[in-house]
Amino acid sequence: MSQTDNVDDSTAPLIEHLAELRTRLIRAVLAFLVGIILAFTVAEPILQFLLGPIEETLRELGDPSPTMQYTSPQEYLFTLFRISMVFGFALAFPVIGFQLWRFVAPGLYKQEKNAFLPFLIVSPVMFFLGASFAHFVVTPLAMAFFLGFADVPSIIAGLMSGFVSGDVPVEAVTGTETDSGIRITFFGKVNESLDITLKFIMAFGLCFQLPVLLTLMGKAGLVSAEGLSNVRKYAMVGILVLAALVTPPDVITQGILFVVVYGLYEVSIFLVRRVETKREAKLRAEGYYDDEDDLGDVPEDEPK
Repeated sequence: MSQTDNVDDSTAPLIEHLAELRTRLIRAVLAFLVGIILAFTVAEPILQFLLGPIEETLRELGDPSPTMQYTSPQEYLFTLFRISMVFGFALAFPVIGFQLWRFVAPGLYKQEKNAFLPFLIVSPVMFFLGASFAHFVVTPLAMAFFLGFADVPSIIAGLMSGFVSGDVPVEAVTGTETDSGIRITFFGKVNESLDITLKFIMAFGLCFQLPVLLTLMGKAGLVSAEGLSNVRKYAMVGILVLAALVTPPDVITQGILFVVVYGLYEVSIFLVRRVETKREAKLRAEGYYDDEDDLGDVPEDEPK
Protein backbone atom coordinates (compact mmCIF):
# COMPACT_ATOMS: atom_id res chain seq x y z
CA MET A 1 0.00 0.00 0.00
CA SER A 2 1.42 3.38 -1.02
CA GLN A 3 2.02 6.29 1.29
CA THR A 4 -0.74 8.29 -0.45
CA ASP A 5 -3.27 5.59 0.38
CA ASN A 6 -2.46 5.95 4.08
CA VAL A 7 -3.10 9.67 4.16
CA ASP A 8 -6.30 9.01 6.16
CA ASP A 9 -4.21 8.09 9.21
CA SER A 10 -1.74 10.94 9.00
CA THR A 11 -1.63 14.64 9.65
CA ALA A 12 0.34 15.45 6.54
CA PRO A 13 1.72 18.94 6.11
CA LEU A 14 0.83 21.09 3.13
CA ILE A 15 3.57 19.70 0.89
CA GLU A 16 2.29 16.16 1.36
CA HIS A 17 -1.27 17.24 0.59
CA LEU A 18 -0.02 18.85 -2.61
CA ALA A 19 1.82 15.67 -3.51
CA GLU A 20 -1.35 13.71 -2.83
CA LEU A 21 -3.31 16.07 -5.08
CA ARG A 22 -0.73 15.71 -7.84
CA THR A 23 -0.92 11.92 -7.64
CA ARG A 24 -4.72 11.93 -7.83
CA LEU A 25 -4.72 14.37 -10.76
CA ILE A 26 -2.16 12.31 -12.69
CA ARG A 27 -4.23 9.17 -12.24
CA ALA A 28 -7.40 10.99 -13.28
CA VAL A 29 -5.75 12.44 -16.39
CA LEU A 30 -4.33 9.04 -17.37
CA ALA A 31 -7.78 7.49 -16.97
CA PHE A 32 -9.22 10.28 -19.14
CA LEU A 33 -6.64 9.66 -21.87
CA VAL A 34 -7.34 5.92 -21.83
CA GLY A 35 -11.06 6.69 -22.05
CA ILE A 36 -10.47 8.95 -25.07
CA ILE A 37 -8.51 6.22 -26.85
CA LEU A 38 -11.16 3.58 -26.14
CA ALA A 39 -13.97 5.91 -27.22
CA PHE A 40 -12.14 6.87 -30.42
CA THR A 41 -12.07 3.22 -31.53
CA VAL A 42 -15.89 3.22 -31.56
CA ALA A 43 -16.44 6.91 -32.39
CA GLU A 44 -18.04 6.15 -35.75
CA PRO A 45 -20.81 3.91 -34.30
CA ILE A 46 -21.37 6.48 -31.55
CA LEU A 47 -21.74 9.21 -34.18
CA GLN A 48 -24.28 7.11 -36.05
CA PHE A 49 -26.15 6.58 -32.79
CA LEU A 50 -26.17 10.28 -31.92
CA LEU A 51 -27.40 11.24 -35.39
CA GLY A 52 -30.10 8.56 -35.24
CA PRO A 53 -32.96 10.99 -34.46
CA ILE A 54 -32.08 13.10 -37.52
CA GLU A 55 -31.93 10.00 -39.73
CA GLU A 56 -35.28 8.76 -38.43
CA THR A 57 -36.90 12.14 -38.97
CA LEU A 58 -35.60 12.42 -42.54
CA ARG A 59 -36.86 8.93 -43.37
CA GLU A 60 -40.28 9.76 -41.96
CA LEU A 61 -40.33 12.89 -44.15
CA GLY A 62 -39.65 10.79 -47.24
CA ASP A 63 -35.86 10.77 -47.65
CA PRO A 64 -34.91 7.18 -48.65
CA SER A 65 -31.19 7.79 -48.10
CA PRO A 66 -30.41 10.41 -45.41
CA THR A 67 -27.05 12.02 -46.10
CA MET A 68 -24.91 14.45 -44.15
CA GLN A 69 -21.78 16.28 -45.23
CA TYR A 70 -18.63 17.96 -43.97
CA THR A 71 -17.09 20.91 -45.76
CA SER A 72 -13.48 20.93 -44.60
CA PRO A 73 -10.87 18.13 -44.69
CA GLN A 74 -10.33 18.08 -40.92
CA GLU A 75 -13.97 18.50 -39.89
CA TYR A 76 -14.88 14.81 -39.74
CA LEU A 77 -11.74 13.89 -37.77
CA PHE A 78 -12.34 16.69 -35.28
CA THR A 79 -15.96 15.56 -34.95
CA LEU A 80 -14.83 12.04 -34.04
CA PHE A 81 -12.27 13.45 -31.61
CA ARG A 82 -14.95 15.60 -29.98
CA ILE A 83 -17.10 12.52 -29.48
CA SER A 84 -14.09 10.69 -28.07
CA MET A 85 -13.52 13.40 -25.47
CA VAL A 86 -17.13 13.44 -24.29
CA PHE A 87 -17.56 9.68 -24.08
CA GLY A 88 -13.97 9.19 -22.91
CA PHE A 89 -14.77 11.33 -19.89
CA ALA A 90 -17.90 9.23 -19.30
CA LEU A 91 -15.82 6.04 -19.39
CA ALA A 92 -13.17 7.51 -17.08
CA PHE A 93 -15.62 9.06 -14.61
CA PRO A 94 -15.61 6.07 -12.18
CA VAL A 95 -11.83 6.39 -11.87
CA ILE A 96 -11.97 10.20 -11.69
CA GLY A 97 -14.72 10.07 -9.08
CA PHE A 98 -12.78 7.53 -7.03
CA GLN A 99 -9.65 9.70 -7.10
CA LEU A 100 -11.72 12.69 -6.00
CA TRP A 101 -13.22 10.65 -3.20
CA ARG A 102 -9.83 9.38 -2.03
CA PHE A 103 -8.54 12.95 -1.86
CA VAL A 104 -11.43 14.53 0.07
CA ALA A 105 -12.41 11.55 2.26
CA PRO A 106 -9.58 11.98 4.82
CA GLY A 107 -10.89 15.45 5.70
CA LEU A 108 -14.46 14.30 6.30
CA TYR A 109 -16.08 12.94 9.44
CA LYS A 110 -17.71 9.54 9.30
CA GLN A 111 -21.23 10.94 8.98
CA GLU A 112 -20.06 13.31 6.25
CA LYS A 113 -18.55 10.38 4.35
CA ASN A 114 -21.80 8.45 4.66
CA ALA A 115 -23.70 11.47 3.35
CA PHE A 116 -21.36 12.36 0.47
CA LEU A 117 -20.56 8.93 -0.99
CA PRO A 118 -24.13 8.02 -2.10
CA PHE A 119 -24.38 11.29 -4.04
CA LEU A 120 -21.12 10.54 -5.81
CA ILE A 121 -22.77 7.34 -7.05
CA VAL A 122 -26.22 8.76 -7.81
CA SER A 123 -24.90 11.76 -9.75
CA PRO A 124 -23.70 9.85 -12.86
CA VAL A 125 -26.89 7.76 -12.80
CA MET A 126 -29.04 10.91 -12.91
CA PHE A 127 -26.87 12.35 -15.68
CA PHE A 128 -27.36 9.16 -17.70
CA LEU A 129 -31.13 9.38 -17.21
CA GLY A 130 -31.15 13.01 -18.35
CA ALA A 131 -28.99 12.24 -21.37
CA SER A 132 -31.20 9.30 -22.34
CA PHE A 133 -34.32 11.44 -22.03
CA ALA A 134 -32.72 14.10 -24.24
CA HIS A 135 -31.65 11.63 -26.93
CA PHE A 136 -34.75 9.44 -27.13
CA VAL A 137 -37.47 12.03 -26.44
CA VAL A 138 -36.34 15.63 -26.86
CA THR A 139 -34.03 15.38 -29.88
CA PRO A 140 -36.55 13.53 -32.12
CA LEU A 141 -39.22 16.13 -31.29
CA ALA A 142 -36.81 18.98 -32.00
CA MET A 143 -35.65 17.47 -35.30
CA ALA A 144 -39.24 16.90 -36.42
CA PHE A 145 -40.00 20.52 -35.54
CA PHE A 146 -36.99 21.98 -37.40
CA LEU A 147 -36.97 19.74 -40.46
CA GLY A 148 -40.73 19.84 -40.78
CA PHE A 149 -40.52 23.34 -42.23
CA ALA A 150 -38.93 21.98 -45.41
CA ASP A 151 -41.08 20.23 -47.98
CA VAL A 152 -38.82 17.21 -47.90
CA PRO A 153 -41.24 14.62 -49.34
CA SER A 154 -41.84 16.53 -52.55
CA ILE A 155 -38.14 17.30 -52.92
CA ILE A 156 -37.12 13.69 -52.48
CA ALA A 157 -39.87 12.57 -54.81
CA GLY A 158 -38.56 14.95 -57.44
CA LEU A 159 -34.99 13.77 -56.97
CA MET A 160 -36.00 10.11 -57.25
CA SER A 161 -38.36 10.50 -60.18
CA GLY A 162 -35.55 9.88 -62.68
CA PHE A 163 -34.89 6.42 -61.26
CA VAL A 164 -38.55 5.50 -61.02
CA SER A 165 -39.39 6.49 -64.63
CA GLY A 166 -36.24 4.94 -66.06
CA ASP A 167 -34.85 8.21 -67.40
CA VAL A 168 -31.20 9.23 -67.20
CA PRO A 169 -30.04 9.11 -63.57
CA VAL A 170 -28.44 12.55 -63.95
CA GLU A 171 -31.88 14.03 -63.29
CA ALA A 172 -31.79 12.44 -59.88
CA VAL A 173 -28.67 14.45 -59.16
CA THR A 174 -29.71 17.76 -60.64
CA GLY A 175 -33.39 17.51 -59.68
CA THR A 176 -36.44 18.13 -61.81
CA GLU A 177 -37.00 21.33 -63.73
CA THR A 178 -39.01 24.12 -62.17
CA ASP A 179 -40.61 27.11 -63.83
CA SER A 180 -39.88 29.46 -60.95
CA GLY A 181 -38.49 29.54 -57.45
CA ILE A 182 -35.60 27.73 -55.81
CA ARG A 183 -35.94 24.35 -54.19
CA ILE A 184 -34.74 24.35 -50.61
CA THR A 185 -33.70 21.07 -49.04
CA PHE A 186 -31.67 19.87 -46.08
CA PHE A 187 -27.99 18.97 -46.48
CA GLY A 188 -26.89 18.85 -42.89
CA LYS A 189 -23.32 19.31 -41.71
CA VAL A 190 -22.06 16.60 -39.40
CA ASN A 191 -20.51 18.90 -36.78
CA GLU A 192 -23.49 21.28 -36.59
CA SER A 193 -26.03 18.47 -36.25
CA LEU A 194 -23.86 16.77 -33.64
CA ASP A 195 -23.58 20.08 -31.78
CA ILE A 196 -27.36 20.28 -31.36
CA THR A 197 -27.54 16.69 -30.13
CA LEU A 198 -24.70 17.13 -27.62
CA LYS A 199 -26.22 20.38 -26.33
CA PHE A 200 -29.46 18.57 -25.57
CA ILE A 201 -27.60 15.72 -23.85
CA MET A 202 -25.46 18.04 -21.72
CA ALA A 203 -28.36 20.37 -20.86
CA PHE A 204 -30.73 17.64 -19.69
CA GLY A 205 -27.93 15.63 -18.08
CA LEU A 206 -26.91 18.61 -15.97
CA CYS A 207 -30.50 19.59 -15.18
CA PHE A 208 -31.14 16.10 -13.83
CA GLN A 209 -28.45 16.87 -11.23
CA LEU A 210 -30.81 19.34 -9.54
CA PRO A 211 -32.31 16.86 -7.01
CA VAL A 212 -28.82 15.57 -6.18
CA LEU A 213 -27.45 19.07 -5.61
CA LEU A 214 -30.36 20.40 -3.57
CA THR A 215 -30.62 17.26 -1.45
CA LEU A 216 -26.90 17.42 -0.69
CA MET A 217 -27.30 21.09 0.25
CA GLY A 218 -30.26 20.11 2.43
CA LYS A 219 -28.12 17.56 4.25
CA ALA A 220 -25.53 20.26 4.83
CA GLY A 221 -28.21 22.61 6.16
CA LEU A 222 -27.67 25.17 3.40
CA VAL A 223 -31.26 25.00 2.13
CA SER A 224 -34.59 24.00 3.62
CA ALA A 225 -37.81 22.67 2.16
CA GLU A 226 -39.68 25.72 3.42
CA GLY A 227 -37.15 28.07 1.84
CA LEU A 228 -37.32 26.25 -1.50
CA SER A 229 -41.11 26.42 -1.38
CA ASN A 230 -41.08 30.15 -0.66
CA VAL A 231 -38.90 30.92 -3.70
CA ARG A 232 -40.87 28.65 -6.02
CA LYS A 233 -42.08 31.52 -8.22
CA TYR A 234 -38.54 32.84 -8.63
CA ALA A 235 -37.34 29.33 -9.43
CA MET A 236 -39.95 29.13 -12.20
CA VAL A 237 -38.61 32.33 -13.76
CA GLY A 238 -35.04 31.06 -13.49
CA ILE A 239 -36.00 27.76 -15.12
CA LEU A 240 -37.68 29.62 -17.99
CA VAL A 241 -34.52 31.67 -18.53
CA LEU A 242 -32.41 28.51 -18.39
CA ALA A 243 -34.64 26.80 -20.95
CA ALA A 244 -34.29 29.77 -23.28
CA LEU A 245 -30.50 29.79 -22.99
CA VAL A 246 -29.59 26.10 -23.32
CA THR A 247 -32.09 25.01 -25.98
CA PRO A 248 -32.67 26.13 -29.58
CA PRO A 249 -35.29 28.87 -30.06
CA ASP A 250 -38.35 26.67 -30.37
CA VAL A 251 -41.26 26.39 -27.99
CA ILE A 252 -41.37 22.60 -27.93
CA THR A 253 -37.93 21.88 -26.48
CA GLN A 254 -38.09 24.90 -24.18
CA GLY A 255 -41.44 23.74 -22.86
CA ILE A 256 -40.18 20.19 -22.33
CA LEU A 257 -37.09 21.41 -20.49
CA PHE A 258 -39.18 23.71 -18.29
CA VAL A 259 -41.64 20.97 -17.35
CA VAL A 260 -38.86 18.48 -16.61
CA VAL A 261 -36.69 20.85 -14.56
CA TYR A 262 -39.64 22.24 -12.62
CA GLY A 263 -40.75 18.68 -11.86
CA LEU A 264 -37.24 17.95 -10.60
CA TYR A 265 -37.42 21.08 -8.45
CA GLU A 266 -40.60 19.81 -6.79
CA VAL A 267 -38.95 16.40 -6.30
CA SER A 268 -36.02 18.19 -4.68
CA ILE A 269 -38.34 19.92 -2.20
CA PHE A 270 -39.81 16.53 -1.28
CA LEU A 271 -36.35 14.99 -0.81
CA VAL A 272 -35.10 17.90 1.30
CA ARG A 273 -38.21 17.64 3.46
CA ARG A 274 -37.47 13.94 4.01
CA VAL A 275 -33.90 14.79 4.98
CA GLU A 276 -35.16 17.33 7.51
CA THR A 277 -37.66 14.83 8.93
CA LYS A 278 -34.95 12.20 9.40
CA ARG A 279 -32.62 14.75 10.98
CA GLU A 280 -35.37 15.89 13.35
CA ALA A 281 -36.20 12.30 14.33
CA LYS A 282 -32.53 11.56 14.99
CA LEU A 283 -32.10 14.67 17.15
CA ARG A 284 -35.28 13.87 19.07
CA ALA A 285 -34.08 10.31 19.70
CA GLU A 286 -30.74 11.63 20.99
CA GLY A 287 -32.47 14.20 23.20
CA TYR A 288 -31.12 17.25 21.40
CA TYR A 289 -34.44 18.34 19.88
CA ASP A 290 -36.71 20.49 22.05
CA ASP A 291 -40.37 20.09 21.10
CA GLU A 292 -41.25 23.20 23.11
CA ASP A 293 -39.46 25.30 20.50
CA ASP A 294 -42.21 24.41 18.02
CA LEU A 295 -44.93 25.57 20.39
CA GLY A 296 -43.54 29.07 20.73
CA ASP A 297 -44.11 31.30 23.72
CA VAL A 298 -47.46 30.39 25.29
CA PRO A 299 -48.95 32.73 27.95
CA GLU A 300 -49.10 31.20 31.41
CA ASP A 301 -52.84 31.92 31.81
CA GLU A 302 -53.72 29.99 28.63
CA PRO A 303 -53.79 26.19 28.38
CA LYS A 304 -50.92 24.63 26.48
